[in-house]
Amino acid sequence: MSARLLRVDVHPDSLFGPENMPYGVFAPPEGEFRVGVRLGNTVLDLVVLLGDPIFARPDLNAFLAAGPARWRTVRDRLRELAETELPVDALHPVDAVDLALPVRIGDYVDFYASIDHATNLGRLFRPDSEPLLPNWRHLPVGYHGRAGTVVVSETPVVRPRGQRRTDSGAPEFGPSQRLDIEAELGFVVGTGSPLGVPVGVDEFAEHVFGVALVNDWSARDIQAWEYQPLGPFLGKSFSTSISAWITPLAALADARIPLPAQSPEPLPYLRGTENHGLDINLTVSWNGEVVAHPPYSRMYWSPAQMLAHLTANGASIRPGDLYASGTISGPEPTQRGSFIELSWGGTQPVTVRGESRTFLADGDEVTITATAPGTAGRRIGLGHVSGRILPARNT
Repeated sequence: MSARLLRVDVHPDSLFGPENMPYGVFAPPEGEFRVGVRLGNTVLDLVVLLGDPIFARPDLNAFLAAGPARWRTVRDRLRELAETELPVDALHPVDAVDLALPVRIGDYVDFYASIDHATNLGRLFRPDSEPLLPNWRHLPVGYHGRAGTVVVSETPVVRPRGQRRTDSGAPEFGPSQRLDIEAELGFVVGTGSPLGVPVGVDEFAEHVFGVALVNDWSARDIQAWEYQPLGPFLGKSFSTSISAWITPLAALADARIPLPAQSPEPLPYLRGTENHGLDINLTVSWNGEVVAHPPYSRMYWSPAQMLAHLTANGASIRPGDLYASGTISGPEPTQRGSFIELSWGGTQPVTVRGESRTFLADGDEVTITATAPGTAGRRIGLGHVSGRILPARNT
C-alpha cells in the first residue's frame, strides 16, 4: 500500500514559505527528537522525507559539519518537494511538536557591534567622557560567554543571584534587582577551522550556516560591580536564550545591504567583499506589549568581521559554535534593544500594561521576533525567542 500524500497548504502571507524553511530539532508526539524544517505551520520530518540518517539526531551538528555544498543540495531538494504532495507521516503541525535546542553548542561569543547601543551605554556610564572607548571603531569588541547556559526559547529564566554594590560602597549578596534583556542576532557556525588558522572576512559563507534570534539576559547590578577589570562574568552567564529555528544564510540573500560607513578604515584583516549588513527588523514585546523595534541594519560591524576578528589570533571554530551581535539598538528611543537603554538607566520608566517599569520583575515575559526581506519578494520570519522570569532560588 502506498503512503498517503498531502500538499502542505502555505498561506501567501506566511513568514515561513518555501523561500525560508528554517531548520530546527523537534519531537513529534511519542517520538524521538530529530531534525526538521518549518514550512508554513507545518514541520517537515527530514528523516521520513529524505531518508537520511544525518537528520535522525537530536541536534544539527552533523549536518552543519557537512558544509556549504551539502547545505545547498538539501535546501534545493526541500524547495522542490515543498511544491509537491508529501507523505503524511512526514508532516506535523508546528503547535503539536516539542522543540529543542537546535545545535549542540561548543563555544559562545558575544559581541558589542551596535554603535547606537555602545554610544548609549557610554553616555549612561561615562557622562563626562567620550561615549565610545578608543578601541571601539578599530575592532569588534567581544567576550567569551558560557555555552552551557545557552537555552532554547520558552525555557524559564531563574533570577540570578550575585554580589551587588550598596549605597555604602560595600557589596551584598542577593537576587539581581536590575535584570535586563539584550535583543541580539546570533550566527551559527557550520564548518569549523583548524587551530592556528584564521578565518578571513571573505570566507564567512563557507563557515556560517545561518542565524538565530538571541536574548542574552543581563543582570546589570551584578555586572556593574564585577566587570572591572576582566569584563562580564556572573552578570551574563546565567542564561542566554536562542530561537528554536535557525534561518539559513541562503534565505537572507535579499536582506544583504551595505554596512554603514566605517571610520577610520578597519585594518586589512577586517576588510573584504563579504562585508555586508543585514536588513532585519526586530520587535521586542514585554508582557505582550510592544516596547521596541531594534533595526539590525544599523549595526556597525558585519557578521563576517566578527568572525574574522574572533579567529584572528588563530582561535578555532567548530560546527555548532554560536556568536552573537550584542544588543541591537538604533538612534531613536523606540529602537533600543535593552531595558537599561529604554528606561535610561532606570531614570525614565516605561509604561507596560499600564504600569511604570524599568527592569524585569518576577513573572515578566519577554518575546523577541524578527522579519527580513525574502527571496520571493515578501518578508520571511526568524521565529521568536521568549523567556519568563522565575524568582531567585534561596539555596
